[in-house]
Amino acid sequence: MSREEALELLHDKLKNRNLRRHVYAVEAVMRALARRLGGDEEIWSLAGLLHDLDYELTLEDPERHTKITCEWLKERGGVSEEILRAIQAHVGNVPRNEPIEKAIYCADPATGFLVACALMHPDKKLASLDLSFIQRRFKEKRFAAGANREQMAACGEVGLDLDEFLLLAKDAMAGIAGELGL
Repeated sequence: MSREEALELLHDKLKNRNLRRHVYAVEAVMRALARRLGGDEEIWSLAGLLHDLDYELTLEDPERHTKITCEWLKERGGVSEEILRAIQAHVGNVPRNEPIEKAIYCADPATGFLVACALMHPDKKLASLDLSFIQRRFKEKRFAAGANREQMAACGEVGLDLDEFLLLAKDAMAGIAGELGL
């Protein structure tokens, strides 16, 4: 599946603008992680782009989240098993064995956390976030409470320390700041 085809499907299934921004952010972080870790950038970024495709539909039934996405993608065809497993791994529906599965698991909550950091920063820009600002917010358990710190810290599973991972994610997201409105 090409990125253009994935975007068409995404726009058909996800109507919420902030949710779309979230998947664009995860896509960017996954591309950067692939580049850093030697993964296939196209495959990793597609996994990021498609990982929450069924989110709006499964909001009231989270047990089905990712399962419907995988059904849709299998029916449509053109999506590798690697992408399907990564999509499922981001919520723990399959074990995280491969680097792509481990990467998406930590990338997903990091994007929401970093958006919250940017919104708290005086100039509301991702590019303005420095490591000390991010670290202070990370330690505040009530700040962006929905962003699972343990999941983000799982970046160690791919050989990155937390600071390195969060800066890589922030820089990747800053690269698409216009799309994210930050």
